[in-house]
Order: sequence, then structure tokens, then C-alpha cells
Amino acid sequence: MPEEKYLICEDSIEGVFTGIYDAYAFREGHEHLHIQIGEEENLRLFASYLYITPDLVKTRKVAETIQKRLGADTYMSICRALATEDAGKGQAVYQTVVDGITRGSGRRVLENSMNPHVDTVFRLSRCAANEIHRLMEFVRFQELEQGILYSKIGPKCNIVSFLMPHFADRLPLENFIIYDEKRELYGVHPAGKAWYLVSGVEPLPERLQLSEQEAQYQELFTMFCQTIAIKERKNLKLQQQMLPLRFQEYMVEFVKK
Repeated sequence: MPEEKYLICEDSIEGVFTGIYDAYAFREGHEHLHIQIGEEENLRLFASYLYITPDLVKTRKVAETIQKRLGADTYMSICRALATEDAGKGQAVYQTVVDGITRGSGRRVLENSMNPHVDTVFRLSRCAANEIHRLMEFVRFQELEQGILYSKIGPKCNIVSFLMPHFADRLPLENFIIYDEKRELYGVHPAGKAWYLVSGVEPLPERLQLSEQEAQYQELFTMFCQTIAIKERKNLKLQQQMLPLRFQEYMVEFVKK
């Protein structure tokens, strides 16, 4: 019986794609190979563990192969699935790629819901897509004294890289920052230039200095939201269904001064 092999990968697209590349390079079949995000507390008996170092060349080759063989939509679904916090996402993505490329499902691989790994990727991708869609509507920028637009978010999924193209397209001539406080990750967009991600730096001060005009606008906007509310039609349950509490804490109209 072949030995079970677990490829320990970094929790990133680069980490998982490198793991998939190395899994194919073994040429041992795919039934006894596993992509695992991070280490487990309890190791399995009669199994070997290999630590995978992210490699940009391998990542690019896997990304290009997925897009060519499975299509751009499947590629984006896989990337969204990897943005979630699900512990089994690495193995699910690996086996979905195997189903699509090795077993011949091709561009219709995500229709193969009978495969539990494919179903997991579809479900995780939808979860991340829903959060991306909501934050495109709920993100609130504040103008700082330096003229920079700043927004702080705390999403369940690692989706800053999905939000940045949306806002870069709509605010091409603005300097803006989207900060994911849960991951201490910054999306930075210099005016008229390409956006990029920054991590591993000191968090910005909790109380940022707003521009004078921004402070006035926030006060007026908060007053407007409170004034138009009709007390008799207040429905907090419906409001929280449409706008969950975890988003409200980052929105100026709900922040208590």
C-alpha cells in the first residue's frame, strides 16, 4: 500500500499552487497525496510530511495551466475559495484541479457536484464572492489630513486583493488605502498608478486625524441617516439581515461618536 504523503503549505495562493505543482511532479498518482494548510497538532502514523516553500515560478505555471485548461471563471472560483479560512481548502482545490485536468472534467469541472472536493470549492468560492459583493457596497472611505482616502475592514475572508481592482477602477486618480485589521494587510493605491499589497508593518494609529471637511461630512451624514429614519417602520431584524452587524462597526453611519 503506497505511503500517504502530506504536503504542508503556506496559507496563500502561492503556497497551495506550489504544493499542487510538487504533487504532480511526484508522478505517483493523486489518491495518496494531500495538500494541507499549516501543521496539525497530531501527526498521522505511517505518513510522511513534506514542507513546501512557496515558489513564484511554480505558482505562475499552475495558474496558467488552470486558466488554459479549466477556464478563467474556474480559476477565479479557485482563488476565491483559497481566500476563505476553511482548513480543508487546500486539499479541495488540489482534488478539483485533478478532477478537471487529470480526470478530464475540463471547463465544466465545477458542475461535478458529486465530487465532494469540487462541491467544497464551489461552496467556499460562493461564500467569498458574497462577502466581496457586500464589501463593494459597504466599504466607507474617510479622508485624512494628508488627502489620503482610508478605509478599515475586518472581513471573514482574505479578500483585499479582490476589492482593490474594483476601487482602483472607480478611483483611479485618488490615493487610497484599504486596511484589513484582522490580517494586518494593506491594499495601497497611489493616484494614477498600480495598486499593491503591504503586510508586516506597524498598524496605523487607532485615532487617525481626519481632514476638517471629512469631519463635517461625517457629522452631516450621520445626522441625515438618523433624521430620515421612520421610528414606526424600524425593523432591526431586517436591517441586520441585509446589513450584518459585523459590517456595521466599520461604517460611519453606525459608529457611535
